[in-house]
Amino acid sequence: MPKNFDNDMAADLYTLVDEDGVEQQFEMLDVMDVGDDRYYALVPYYDDPTKELEADSELVVLKSEYDKNGDESLVSIDDDAEYERIGNMFLDRLNQLYDG
Repeated sequence: MPKNFDNDMAADLYTLVDEDGVEQQFEMLDVMDVGDDRYYALVPYYDDPTKELEADSELVVLKSEYDKNGDESLVSIDDDAEYERIGNMFLDRLNQLYDG
């Protein structure tokens, strides 16, 4: 379960594998439940701070799904309207969080 921002300053890291089998680490910025669905907002994570500054990181929004064994997976959102709606909700929340 993701940690609360106010209580824990350590990064919540996830290793995701793309469709080509390439692993990349992401930092979870926020998690949001909308109706019966759970969504995650992530950005690429870099061990080297200079790489992080050089990277043109964009927000990655993924949806939680459970398999028949109850194991959670994060998957891409295929529906463009859903992706845009949830992405904008995250951007609003993150702007409020970081802009005060």
